[in-house]
Amino acid sequence: MVLSPIINPMNIVILAAGQGKRMKSALPKVLQPLAGKPLLQHVLETALTLAPKAEPLVVIGHGADQVQGFLDHLADLDTRFRKVKTVLQKEQKGTGHALLQALPKLNSALPTLVLYGDVPLCSKETLKKLARLSDGAIGLLTHRMQNPHGYGRIVRNLDGNIDAIVEEKDANSTIRAIEEINTGIMILPTDQLGKWLKSIKAKNAQGEYYLTDVIGMAVKAGVPVRSAQAAHDYEILGVNSRTQLAELERVLQTQHANALLENGVTLFDPNRIDMRGELRCGKDVWIDVGCVFEGTVILANQVRIGPYCVIKDTQIGEGTII
Repeated sequence: MVLSPIINPMNIVILAAGQGKRMKSALPKVLQPLAGKPLLQHVLETALTLAPKAEPLVVIGHGADQVQGFLDHLADLDTRFRKVKTVLQKEQKGTGHALLQALPKLNSALPTLVLYGDVPLCSKETLKKLARLSDGAIGLLTHRMQNPHGYGRIVRNLDGNIDAIVEEKDANSTIRAIEEINTGIMILPTDQLGKWLKSIKAKNAQGEYYLTDVIGMAVKAGVPVRSAQAAHDYEILGVNSRTQLAELERVLQTQHANALLENGVTLFDPNRIDMRGELRCGKDVWIDVGCVFEGTVILANQVRIGPYCVIKDTQIGEGTII
């Protein structure tokens, strides 16, 4: 199969209704900050970069007023986000039920990309690979993990084709030994999605309507189910605890630090710098350890920043030493 280099128009649905009990926070999980931005904002920015003409639909539930308030504020700050719409999932009955709430607002002629508000680092390049599988087929983002605990497993037949996804709590020991997991991110043919979603039964250990059940339905209907893989492990990681949030914070800060180094910035210790916004640097900039940059910060040529500085929303002129 030859993949088209063109990304066709699509619906984009972001599931963001979960509570996140393990966060032990009054703040909805998708609003927890990662490098100075809520998790949901990272997902929205990637979605709109992938498909600038799309109108992402966010399924909200727990803390709906807070999430809606954040999205309204974001739209006031940046016109890109004025295209973002929401739909309410009054009761959190699983991912299949969540997508069913969004179905009436989707264009049935376009495929539907399903993303998650608590999976913030899936890249545009990975999602492009997935989107190119969507010509009448289902595309799944899968991943191989040496320790797949907690994830649904990808079950393939003897020919190597995907037959089903089995959630871990419903899996036997043989299926639990499978290392290929379902990330939850997928692209689906919308014209058949309604029939599948309405056929899902909550006959599982969680008592929920699993979106993954549509895979078995699609296989029975003869719809091809294809897979793509992320380039990096961190792209498929979700945030369910403070520990996981801290791990992704380090991943993202390391990416930011490496980008500065590649652009000629001297970092005394790349592991001890935090960017919580946008940092632009001229030539021969030096940044000592423990510095935090918030909002939009611009450092002109030959600026030197001493240790443990917190700098927010400012422009520092050429040759300045702080």
